[in-house]
Amino acid sequence: MAEESLSFHISFKPRIVNVPDIKAKNLNIRYPLIPPFAFAHIFVDPKTKELIYNVEEPVLDKDERELLKLLKLGLEEVLNMDFVGNLNKEKIIKYLEENTKSILAELGAKITPETYRKLMYYVYRDSVGFGKIEPLLNDYYIEDIECNGVNTPIYIVHRVYENMRTNVVFTSSDELHDFVEKLAQKCGKYISYAQPFLDAALPDGSRVNASYSSDITTKGPTFTIRKFTEKPLTPINLILNKTASPRIFAYFWLAIDYKLNIMIIGETSSGKTTFLNSILHFVPSEARIASIEDTREINLAHSNWIPAVARVSVGSKIGEVDLFSLLKETFRQNPDYVVVGEVRGKETFVLFQGMASGHSCYSTFHAGSFSTLLRRLETPPINLPPELVDSLDILALMIHIKEKDKNIRRLQEVDEILPYSKDERTHVMFKWKASEDTFLESRESVVLKKISSRTGISVEDLKKEISIREKVLAKLAEEELTDYKKFSEIVDMYYHDKNKLLSQLGLR
Repeated sequence: MAEESLSFHISFKPRIVNVPDIKAKNLNIRYPLIPPFAFAHIFVDPKTKELIYNVEEPVLDKDERELLKLLKLGLEEVLNMDFVGNLNKEKIIKYLEENTKSILAELGAKITPETYRKLMYYVYRDSVGFGKIEPLLNDYYIEDIECNGVNTPIYIVHRVYENMRTNVVFTSSDELHDFVEKLAQKCGKYISYAQPFLDAALPDGSRVNASYSSDITTKGPTFTIRKFTEKPLTPINLILNKTASPRIFAYFWLAIDYKLNIMIIGETSSGKTTFLNSILHFVPSEARIASIEDTREINLAHSNWIPAVARVSVGSKIGEVDLFSLLKETFRQNPDYVVVGEVRGKETFVLFQGMASGHSCYSTFHAGSFSTLLRRLETPPINLPPELVDSLDILALMIHIKEKDKNIRRLQEVDEILPYSKDERTHVMFKWKASEDTFLESRESVVLKKISSRTGISVEDLKKEISIREKVLAKLAEEELTDYKKFSEIVDMYYHDKNKLLSQLGLR
């Protein structure tokens, strides 16, 4: 077969397909991950009734497997991975093809175009990709990828179907050790028997936690990857998902406009960071945002934005930059809005001091209720004085409900913080009514009264403004405008020419 007829192509265009949102007993769906080579097949196991996630990839016969081994050995000698790291995906493919064809020529291998494409897929997957889990990393719906050791199936957390067992397995300790080392290298970190833990981020922002030695995790090396969402969800996405209503998002829009302080709480995987990221799209484009995180999760279409990430040292404390240090430095940079991905230690004290000194601050906190939050804030290691809690204006509680036929995230409650001198510490502004999947709203608002006292704008006029913004958001939801850049442009237009935008949307 002439070399010119051997060609290879992978579609790197993200594929988001609609999937049924109910775990039907006869569920059986298939969608592309790395077309035209890798696909996800989700189905109900007829024996166990368990929902299974299978990765379907090209099948190699015995001769093709042997040729692939020879190719990989040859490529290990000639590939310059530092050079590859500076190329875009299309140029990487071209570079791999050139070297693969050269090795095939040296081997005198005569292969069909179909075999060539299959071999090139595995060459790409295993040399510059993430090997067996590369297809999983390309699934929009996957949030977490979890490996519990050798000879145990990898589990994934799916946006729609939650936890599922896959057919992806690392079958030897050496293979898994090599993969964990590769993960560390991709993160620019080091892992070994002497330093057996990894907590880092991949170049795309995905969070990686791994262990290396079997004396710590008895099934061998383990890893968990929490995927970073390249295209962040907007309030419209969450409205369409029924996480919260247009009215609630309009309320948060007004609160952000007037620089009130907001904290999002909830249990693990309840959607705290997703909700926080979504409402940050309401920040005016000219305002300066400073965000601080352990691992990058915040993603904004905002040009005046300083994203900072804490730096962990290896071995000693030399070179370490923690959240506490970053936050203190951030307040010296005169930001309009300060965002901390999650607070849990001494940086919490600095954050609340920032609130008390007039900075507009936002963060998330791991707690299931306001009383739990209060108890953790006012006891060691945070030891926040009760008076400082008054600096917080709004508290949002996120929940994640996982049942056999239901997997949903909802904003369960929005609380307005009352002064410390009051018997009650919060006023419930919005509350989710589970039986009807709707949101109830209080007639009175402490926050609106606070804005009114600061600005002189009447509470009634503020309510009217919320209603207008509610109509805008409902209209965008009706049009399913979920692109985060376009959404940010519309918010910006609202701030600068509200009447023109309302006319364009047919709301005038």
